[in-house]
Amino acid sequence: MNKILVVGSLNMDFVIDVDAKPLAGETVLGKGVTLIPGGKGANQAYAVGKLDGDVRMIGAVGDDIYGKLLKDNLKNAGVKISGIETVAGVSSGNAFITVDNKGENSIIVIQGTNALVSKEMIDRHIEMIDDCDTVIMQMEIPVDVVRYVKDAAKKRGKRVILDPAPAREGLSEKFFQGFDIVKPNETELQTLIGRKLDTKEELIEGARELIKKGVDKVIVTLGERGCLFVTEDTYEEFPAKKAQVVDTTAAGDSFTAAFATALERGSSYGEAIRFGNKVSGIVVTRKGAQTSIPTMEEVIKR
Repeated sequence: MNKILVVGSLNMDFVIDVDAKPLAGETVLGKGVTLIPGGKGANQAYAVGKLDGDVRMIGAVGDDIYGKLLKDNLKNAGVKISGIETVAGVSSGNAFITVDNKGENSIIVIQGTNALVSKEMIDRHIEMIDDCDTVIMQMEIPVDVVRYVKDAAKKRGKRVILDPAPAREGLSEKFFQGFDIVKPNETELQTLIGRKLDTKEELIEGARELIKKGVDKVIVTLGERGCLFVTEDTYEEFPAKKAQVVDTTAAGDSFTAAFATALERGSSYGEAIRFGNKVSGIVVTRKGAQTSIPTMEEVIKR
């Protein structure tokens, strides 16, 4: 089994259940608050571990109770955590997530120590890039660090996958150059491209704009409609199985992790995408981020 390195965020999620998310100026009553380990980077590392992948992580937490819980939870899933640094005097990242009765979520992230992931921190753990086969990143850490890791990984001949969330407008062509896979959802792709994309054809066109900027392949996830796999001159649609959606938190993270894990086991892109769809289809039927992610045994039984 080849090795996967996740570079990214760790957050403690405060999950608030509501009947409907509040409109501007509206107050609604919540049903309760649950604390669940999360963060896009940590979710991805945790998912690779649960799927029996060989995974390690670079990131940062605070010297608080949340930081210890986040690291312990990853370790229990088989993630190697020597690259996760503890920063004194700064709180761990937090995410405040509202989940409505349709399972749809809205998320506000307080970066905390995630904002302190730096080029110097990467250099302290550069042997982890040397030693891996695939690097997965997201964008809850500084953008210049994402690019720095990508450039370092590509110089070493590694596969690099970007889950561009939270998406940002106005990213340079040099930022995108060299990513093997970029995996936005519909909303994120619109942000990256800077315009609304209403149809399948427009989504494909938007994905190819990223390819023109130097990305090799793009996967656009479409929620319950599955995803689009787009290359420079082809595309393929991959439908998702119908599921009883309870909570969409970590669905995209688990797709990315499962996709990367399958590639490292020798699957084709199509096989890896189908596996990602299968895993994320299980995740949406459960509540929470890391608490929703299945084991490999559970996936096989489906």
